[in-house]
Amino acid sequence: MRVLWHLLFFLNLLLLVLMQSGALCARRFRGGRNPQPRRSPPPPTYRADRGDTTESFPLDFTAVEENMDNFMTQVKNLAQSLYPCSAQKLDYDMKLNFLENTSVTCNDGSPAGYYLKESRGSRRWLIFLEGGWYCFNKENCDSRYETMRRLMSSSKWPQTKTGTGILSPLPEENPHWWNANMVFIPYCSSDVWSGATAKTEQSGYAFMGSLIIQEVVKDLLNKGLDNAKVLLLAGSSAGGTGVLLNVDHVAELLEELGHTGIQVRGLSDSGWFLDNKQYHCTDCVDAVSCAPTETIKRGIKYWGGVVPERCRQAHEGEEWNCFFGYRVFPSIKSPVFVVQWLFDEAQLTVDNIQLTGQPVQEGQWRYIENLGIELRNTLKDVPAMFAPACLSHEVITRNYWIDVQVKGTSLPRALHCWDRSLHDNRNNKAPPKGCPVHLIDSCPWPHCNPTCPTIRDQFTGQEMNVIQFLMHMGFDVQKMAKQQGMDPSKLLGMLSSGS
Repeated sequence: MRVLWHLLFFLNLLLLVLMQSGALCARRFRGGRNPQPRRSPPPPTYRADRGDTTESFPLDFTAVEENMDNFMTQVKNLAQSLYPCSAQKLDYDMKLNFLENTSVTCNDGSPAGYYLKESRGSRRWLIFLEGGWYCFNKENCDSRYETMRRLMSSSKWPQTKTGTGILSPLPEENPHWWNANMVFIPYCSSDVWSGATAKTEQSGYAFMGSLIIQEVVKDLLNKGLDNAKVLLLAGSSAGGTGVLLNVDHVAELLEELGHTGIQVRGLSDSGWFLDNKQYHCTDCVDAVSCAPTETIKRGIKYWGGVVPERCRQAHEGEEWNCFFGYRVFPSIKSPVFVVQWLFDEAQLTVDNIQLTGQPVQEGQWRYIENLGIELRNTLKDVPAMFAPACLSHEVITRNYWIDVQVKGTSLPRALHCWDRSLHDNRNNKAPPKGCPVHLIDSCPWPHCNPTCPTIRDQFTGQEMNVIQFLMHMGFDVQKMAKQQGMDPSKLLGMLSSGS
């Protein structure tokens, strides 16, 4: 027992040094990339909170009890991180693996696969589903194949991929999941990760999104997933919807294969779409111009789409309902954390609100405001969520994901609180105080949250502050102040300060 405490003390010392020297190395490494332009970040709340958390840089101390070799491997990995940056071999990339089951393919019949970066000794796994719209008939799938072949074929996938955001192995960019085993599944099925249909002469394409996920999980069991404690199925956009459709399937698959000790969770980013009425209706030509309900109704038939069984029973004959977050969520048994911009650009696009640099009309502005209200209403009963009042799309793999806050809490901090609350619930402990997991902005306009990602003028490329952006959108300060019962100058002051 005394040896164990000495080892833990030694590990803590390593962690303290790593937080100093590792951050420097990370900054040097990151400077070598071509990062997205970033605004000056607000004071990062999650960093101030590190001192009072028990899991700033999560390592698996369970390994000490169960396998001393694994524990010492983690210590060795940490020690290696302390070498000078110039001497390090920064092998942070995920490497391409094709599925062992070659009958499960991309749209064009090329082999499906995944990118993997193993973290020896860690029992946490993160599997990420890529997004990228979809197609729903032969004509627009043919068009997609000509213009976006990467999303339908693996023929030109690179051999390696560098993770960013929640997939980053750098503690400064990914404070709570950096040490997990990282898996990125490229989207090449065009079916919102729902299909289970082989290629036919009639369709011309295979739609196997749901099967690809299952085969990846099976392959990973031979690479260490069988020893996992937590599996987080995450995804953005179509991948975020794919999480809602597949998280219970993954949990059930692992249970059927005898791995009942793995805790399966979901993280859905920008995949909580509404089946609302478009601002104005257009011909249903492709996924962008067509009403969301119409594309999914057509698509689910074309793809042979599979939805969660409990949702299918609740909407028998109208299974398309299960592609919309607020309809499928009540039927999901696995814990799911929902991340959703209140003014999602993809939602506005399919609703035919085109933000092309011209000031919006009053009717469009009212529609955008109502969209925020509708989204809030659908999210109010979701226990774990993060919903900033921003005009954007996708966030968890962006390098600015640590900067966005809701009510003073960053997204990484909220996810860490969620992890802790699930752990405490399993151990019959009270949830941690001062660690919120239900976070939704109450301000009513796009980008009224001062930590929203930078908006740039489409013509000049210049950054815009909140007031400039709202004016650019056709925001009427006098009229809005009158509606709110306040002086226009006071409203401008509140917007300037981000109140």
